[in-house]
Amino acid sequence: MRINASMNESMMRRAIERKREGEALPAATWESIVGAYMQGAIDDDQMAALLMACVFRGVNIDEATALTRAMVMSGATLSYPEGIFVVDKHSSGGVSDVVSLVSVPLVAACGVRVAKFSGRALGHTGGTVDKLETIPGFVVAPALEAFVRQVERVGCAIAAQSDSFVPADKRLYRLRDRTGTVPSVGLIAASIVSKKVAGGANAFVFDVKCGSAAFMRDPRAATELGAALVEISRGFEREAHAIVTDMNEPLGRYIGTGLEVIEARDVLRGAIDDPRTREGCLRVATEMLELAGVEEPHVQAQAALANGSGYEKLLEMIEAQHGDVQALEAMQPSQAAEPVVADRDGYVTEIDGVALGNNVREWNAHDSFAGMRLRVRVGDRVAKGEPLADVYGSAPHRQRVERAFRINSHAPEPRPFVYATI
Repeated sequence: MRINASMNESMMRRAIERKREGEALPAATWESIVGAYMQGAIDDDQMAALLMACVFRGVNIDEATALTRAMVMSGATLSYPEGIFVVDKHSSGGVSDVVSLVSVPLVAACGVRVAKFSGRALGHTGGTVDKLETIPGFVVAPALEAFVRQVERVGCAIAAQSDSFVPADKRLYRLRDRTGTVPSVGLIAASIVSKKVAGGANAFVFDVKCGSAAFMRDPRAATELGAALVEISRGFEREAHAIVTDMNEPLGRYIGTGLEVIEARDVLRGAIDDPRTREGCLRVATEMLELAGVEEPHVQAQAALANGSGYEKLLEMIEAQHGDVQALEAMQPSQAAEPVVADRDGYVTEIDGVALGNNVREWNAHDSFAGMRLRVRVGDRVAKGEPLADVYGSAPHRQRVERAFRINSHAPEPRPFVYATI
């Protein structure tokens, strides 16, 4: 039933005033607001005012849970047959984040089904869907029925978020992006969990990135977000774990849509064994297996990586979504590598992932297999003229890449890879 416009305007004004004064809104109010907004009975001006009040005054867990429920109710939801346990994961975004492409097939190879809905690139971060589209023929948006059948039969699937899922979140997110109201832990958590609940999985792992190349810069704020994600998920009877991981430098060695597919492929078939990449992928896979009740989950994940079963599961998933497996196995970077070298002796104290991510996104607009491979990590000692990175493909604004590496005479303090586990 369509809400009366004058009654709705009065309700919304009271809600804005209450939130402005720091009060919490009841669950029924959030449900009415979201329903009216989707009907067009609340305009963007009033909704933006409420969102800004939420940014300044906060959104508590009960409110975030109510908002999540209202957004889930705005669209379709998936479910799986009784007796099938399904896990999903979410990353809050980063540079060279190949965790989904590696951890999903690893977990499936251990006998746990994974239904992964992924997004596209946002800002300087890469998107898993964009990466998978570099594989010829790969269908990133299968019919929902086909997606469910694939999860049951193959054990895993990665697909773009369906337009029918939580349309209220899509509309609200666009408004938040336009009005500068994104940075609210409660609003962020509700947005993330609503999509996970609609996807139908029984349990979630949230990989909350933290650092200079992440959307959450501060470990305390990232930990607060992780805790909110877990608590809201449990309000929907979903078990969840959150880990806060370092993104003060790129996770993997390769940056670029096609190059990151190559990296994930080669990690799974044992051709790349970068400690940082390996730790990130295995940590998430272990958390997913633990939620599914697998004994010795870390040992199982390591075994699936070592014996090649994770790679075989990746190929099976690619083939099930009509991707060209032979093309995947033959993928190579564009053109020959050109090195970016150190201009002095010293220690690498900073790698600006935001600058590198933004540059590569520009290159990928014209060439999906352009990008770069990092030759160093923060803390490495280098000599003048030593390669810092290899650049593939046409690379305008090369000087920006050179400036992304800071070299000083003293070694930086070491950082943990995992800041917190919730």
